[in-house]
Amino acid sequence: TMTTTSKDTRVPVTILTGYLGSGKTTLVNHILTNKDHGKKIAIIENEFGDVGIDDALMAKNTKEQIEEEIVEMMNGCICCTVRQDLVVVLNKFAGRIASGKLKLDCILIETTGMADPAPVAQTFFVDDSVQEHFRLDGIVTLVDAKHIEQHLDDEKPEGAENEAVEQVAFADRMILNKMDLVDKADVERITARLKSINSSAPIITAEKSKVSVDSVLDIHAFDLKKTVDMDPEFLNTDNEHEHDDTVSSICVVEEKPLDLDALQRWVNYLLVNKGTDLYRMKGVLNVADSEERFMFQAVHMIFNGNFDAPWEPNEKRESKFVFIGKNLDHAELKEGFLACIQTPELVAKRKLALRFAVGDAVECRTADGYVPGKVTQHLYRDDFMPPGVTAPYQIQLDDGKLIWAPEDDDKYIRGKDAQKKAKTEA
Repeated sequence: TMTTTSKDTRVPVTILTGYLGSGKTTLVNHILTNKDHGKKIAIIENEFGDVGIDDALMAKNTKEQIEEEIVEMMNGCICCTVRQDLVVVLNKFAGRIASGKLKLDCILIETTGMADPAPVAQTFFVDDSVQEHFRLDGIVTLVDAKHIEQHLDDEKPEGAENEAVEQVAFADRMILNKMDLVDKADVERITARLKSINSSAPIITAEKSKVSVDSVLDIHAFDLKKTVDMDPEFLNTDNEHEHDDTVSSICVVEEKPLDLDALQRWVNYLLVNKGTDLYRMKGVLNVADSEERFMFQAVHMIFNGNFDAPWEPNEKRESKFVFIGKNLDHAELKEGFLACIQTPELVAKRKLALRFAVGDAVECRTADGYVPGKVTQHLYRDDFMPPGVTAPYQIQLDDGKLIWAPEDDDKYIRGKDAQKKAKTEA
């Protein structure tokens, strides 16, 4: 849906991912026992059969057991182990919030070391009940500075994914942990390697998983503006690969306004044909005929986008589009994106493709069935239409009323007496 939302009151959710031993459990323990952050955070452990959080530590800091799997900690945070469907647990939380029994500032979902974060992330785009109460705030990947290179270099059997590479590729933000175990040269080399896989995720450094809660929660990672503010290098990142890693990222920036229709067709094409190889797509787009920014993100084939907020009066209107995935053809992606710029040629081509000429007698489907009228204008737009949308036709009905047809399709507009004129291509 492309709706404009006023202040988003949904609970922000961060997905925490990272290889076994990267320090996720320590980070989670730190959040559950620290009283300084003053936030009510629910931690969902997506652990299947592993013991996640240190039991002794849990016992010492537990205030009460709310349900079999849900525990409230002394500092007001909540810890929950998911052995069932994540959606069930989230809906339980939503119910408690709605009834006033629970107030949450944010949720952190900890995935197992071998888990691909994509299915967890997709839950927030696919399930309506979840989307109504929660918003995916970002994917944070914890990286073990000491061992990450060997994990990235792991040769996997044909057809198997290297989870460490995937986790870096999916990140909106990376925490380079165990900095006390590596030297400056290591850090420079590792950072360059991480950036070659994912150029758009800012990297924060940490020792023993000690990071401020604000750097992992409610980070609005999908708001690319914030990413750019955090990491000005973000846009100069069409880096040549020192590695022949098949996973890479590409970022395109363009000031000219984009054509919504061309954009939707192209993104659709990518999702259908390249969805498995495209791990992530995200962007803030400057769409022609829209005073609002179009924000979107996709995880594999699952896409979520809407016009979210008006451009600020002095804000530079430009589109920023990031792709992360494997076997990406950088030139082809850039070309496809640039082909979505709204040019006079693109508009002319679209007019040519329309079935009816201005002045043609047509019938339009209205609440009273098909009503006769005449085409008065091609590619019509007025201020009452949704942002970015242009109608193929404006029609004056025989009673003098002006209407527009949303699509060039018999469902909405057909030739007079359904005798279609074969429109000769110019």
